Amino acid sequence: MSQLWERRGAVPRREVVAHMGERALRAALAVGTLTQPWRGVVMRTADLDDLRIRAEAALLAARSPAVVSGPTALALHGCVAVGQTGPIHVTVPYSRSARSRPGLVMHQNRYAPDDVVDLDGLPVFALDLAVADHLCGRDRRRAFGCLDEVLRSHPDPESFRASVRRRLATRDDRRGVAKASQLTDLATGRADSPPESSLLLIVVEAGLPIPEAQHCVYTIDGRLLYVLDLAWESWRIALEYDGYDAHEHRADADAERDRRLAGRGWRVIRATAADLRDPTRMLTELREVFAARFR
Repeated sequence: MSQLWERRGAVPRREVVAHMGERALRAALAVGTLTQPWRGVVMRTADLDDLRIRAEAALLAARSPAVVSGPTALALHGCVAVGQTGPIHVTVPYSRSARSRPGLVMHQNRYAPDDVVDLDGLPVFALDLAVADHLCGRDRRRAFGCLDEVLRSHPDPESFRASVRRRLATRDDRRGVAKASQLTDLATGRADSPPESSLLLIVVEAGLPIPEAQHCVYTIDGRLLYVLDLAWESWRIALEYDGYDAHEHRADADAERDRRLAGRGWRVIRATAADLRDPTRMLTELREVFAARFR
């Protein structure tokens, strides 16, 4: 059986039957060695955590012509912000039916050959197109985090930003385009992590002034002292994200850092993962600090 999967992670059921027989296939499915994620497609159960192989299986289930799209395309392009889990997204032309099923989200859209790139043997929407599409969707935080992530690593971030703008300008479906354009302008490419991108989006959507990402604080003789996640320099207000891994054992060091910044006139607000889920506490504290600075 291993020979069947030497070069492919997912195989049409008919090929599996031809190779090992219907009875043996049913036995392998029953004991869980193999799995059939969608009708007509078989893969090894051990490969269910492999995004590329699940995408390959989805393309087989969708039948050609089809292309990997949405957050799945972004994940295959290496965007950490969208994650590796969740359903596989596939787009087919308008001439094809697009029936979604559990674990597989089907879309219909127009696309040209140069909208598609080959990633490890899979047809996948080009990165700028995938980003533009995701920015127009409902999951704005992850889409914005992905754009920030790409801008941070791209050799020519402004050219990529311009490419996303062009994709938005020529998009057939205009729903979400206005908001997506705003997000494209807001992204800085300086966030160290997707949560920091989410924090920027949260405070701006809450109506607060746009902060500077990765603001540098220097000593009087020009030495770099601190780098603040988000900062409003004119008000000497900073917002720092305390990720679990980075800050679990740094409470004392962070407190000392905040005291030193306070000595320079800064007020530091700290945010955690809980504040990303419910930013009420963080936004209330920020507004109180801004109000105090205006008095």
